[in-house]
Amino acid sequence: MTQTQYTLSPWSLDDLYPGIKSPELNQAFVELEELAGQLEQARPRLTDDITPEDFLAVIRQMEAIYDGAYRLNGFAGLRFAANTQDQETLSLLARVEQFTAELTNRGLFFELWWKNLPDEHAERLLPHTGDYRYWLEQMRLFKPYTLSEAEEKIINIKNVTGAGAQTTLYDAITNRYVFRLEVDGEMRELTRGELMVYARSADPDLRARAYQELYRVYGQDGTILGLIYQNIVRDWRNEHLNLRGYSSPISVRNLYNDLPDGVVDTLLDVARKNVGVFQRFFRLKARRLGMDRLRRYDIYAPVSQAEKRYSYDEAARIVLEAYHGFEPRLAELVERLFAEQRIDSEVRPGKQGGAFCWTVTPKLAPWVKLNYQGRADDVSTMAHEFGHAVHSMLASHHSIFTFHSNLPLAETASTFGEMILLDKLLAEESDPDVRRDLLFRQMDDAYATIQRQAFFALFERQAHEMIQQGASVDELNEVYLDNLREQFGDAVEVSEEFQWEWASIPHIYATPFYVYAYAFGQLLVLALYQQYRAEGESFKPRYLRLLSAGGSEAPMKLLAEAGIDAADPVFWQGGFDVLAGLVERLEKEG
Repeated sequence: MTQTQYTLSPWSLDDLYPGIKSPELNQAFVELEELAGQLEQARPRLTDDITPEDFLAVIRQMEAIYDGAYRLNGFAGLRFAANTQDQETLSLLARVEQFTAELTNRGLFFELWWKNLPDEHAERLLPHTGDYRYWLEQMRLFKPYTLSEAEEKIINIKNVTGAGAQTTLYDAITNRYVFRLEVDGEMRELTRGELMVYARSADPDLRARAYQELYRVYGQDGTILGLIYQNIVRDWRNEHLNLRGYSSPISVRNLYNDLPDGVVDTLLDVARKNVGVFQRFFRLKARRLGMDRLRRYDIYAPVSQAEKRYSYDEAARIVLEAYHGFEPRLAELVERLFAEQRIDSEVRPGKQGGAFCWTVTPKLAPWVKLNYQGRADDVSTMAHEFGHAVHSMLASHHSIFTFHSNLPLAETASTFGEMILLDKLLAEESDPDVRRDLLFRQMDDAYATIQRQAFFALFERQAHEMIQQGASVDELNEVYLDNLREQFGDAVEVSEEFQWEWASIPHIYATPFYVYAYAFGQLLVLALYQQYRAEGESFKPRYLRLLSAGGSEAPMKLLAEAGIDAADPVFWQGGFDVLAGLVERLEKEG
């Protein structure tokens, strides 16, 4: 472990381009134009009898284009995340989106040729494709939903000013929000991240006022935000169901995730049947807090007054030590993020809220966005995002097409990182109040990651159908309140302002049906972590192989190799049984 002092700081994007006006950035556009022209010259070689050597040569040409395009997109996107209000960045983002859409269109002929290649010729070529194989196999899954080249080009161009523009507009609107909250007699102006610190305050009045302010601001723009969502949903249906022929809105995401519809249905059904686990927990938490019943304001309230704070340096060291204790190699990978200035950890006006890990290309270490404020949750978020980072770094030997795992497995390393952090904190913490708070927070996080996300997906499924039938924003709000009432039953009181919660969830806008992956990942990790506790050191090579596979194999195959049948409701129920056991443990401890 190094003796480096870890400090809050912005990231450096110099490994991408020196600056927004740099010659290198302008040259990247020129070089990609040239590469696209060279690829187009390869089109006549794409015949039924193409040799494996020529086939691979074309793929490598495409790989070079994707690498360059991802660098441009990463540079613009990371700058936007760091400052959503910067006009130069907004202009660059629009330019990059238009340019990459045109690049995609120029290379579209390969994808369409490959999808329509007769099976016997595809089967002849696949054994020669090495690491590209799964990417090529997955591409052919989309054959029934693929349109003509002219139609696909129109859709790509349309998306720049269609759903993509709607999402950018949503981000630009919501990331300029300023929230006002009186704290200790002083009226403060806060970002969303700063405001939500008070949602976990020990003061019940402060918790309530924080949520009320959050949804007051979102509610003021509710009609506009609702209209943006309606447009995104209609666009999704128009393209995917009306034009491409998918059976349902969620089946689109399922195919991208390479998961059978039935597996996702089973996950959501089991989650729905287990609302009682969390209702039982919320009743326990109410008793612990001395309340008859929790309000929705209270579900993340601390159960003790021991609101431990962590400096950024302390948090970084704790997380690194947790990773090192599990596997030193993982800690070394995380150290690279600090050494290469890959982390933007500050809270700033205009900066995008939340956290993410963005791997631009497997040739470069990822970038991690945090909004660090010293809470235990922030330490957990750090462990989570570093998990994403080590996942992609372990898989960096794969091609740009296969290094990134499918979405259902993308949360594996991140959630596992949270678990090893929790074990470390519990092992080293002597204060019983802090220990109890950590265990309650584990259940808080399980609710937020599993049940809350599963019910978001259930809401999305319903909202997509309702909007098709002409539902208003008010009707969506009412259905969302019904969704909350089903989750909480009589264990939690839900106030009317929570009708706007759905409109405050960026994933619902930017990536429809993304959210169930969190529930999938969390329940999967509960199973894997039980294996780790039972097997110890012998578990680690199998786990590291799972991460190193990246997106080079189908999720169901990778899970089967780990001894997991995701189609079996018993598997998903096992995760909820683990959580029920944790609730029982907390009940016994009082």
